[in-house]
Amino acid sequence: MTKIVKKGYSDPFFDIFDDFFNSGTQRRSSNSLKTDILEVENGYELHIDVPGFSKEDIKITLDKGYLTVEAKREEIKEENETRYLRRERYFGECARSFYVGEDILEEDIKAKYDKGILNLFIPKEGTNKKVTKYIDIQ
Repeated sequence: MTKIVKKGYSDPFFDIFDDFFNSGTQRRSSNSLKTDILEVENGYELHIDVPGFSKEDIKITLDKGYLTVEAKREEIKEENETRYLRRERYFGECARSFYVGEDILEEDIKAKYDKGILNLFIPKEGTNKKVTKYIDIQ
């Protein structure tokens, strides 16, 4: 069974990096990827807010059981001398990682992006099952 676990907790799908850089008083930064996680019959659904990013700005990787979602948008340099009174739109990058287990492969995960929301489906059991092998005693 796949578990997304935060160190020290047994509840699935806690983000293990939430408190790594924060002191605990600051739960989330303004550029974190807000995520809803639902448990469904045969897996988990993640709904991740990535407003203002295009599909090409988002990169999803799976390495050693860690699923990482990264979104990066570079600032557009303007040739003219536009003088902004206030700029609130975010340029830069943000990322979030979840431990999904080493039995999950890239082809097990389904991703869809629509209207600023990245939807991921992760099965409870992956296709990379490890079989215990025993050594014969002579």
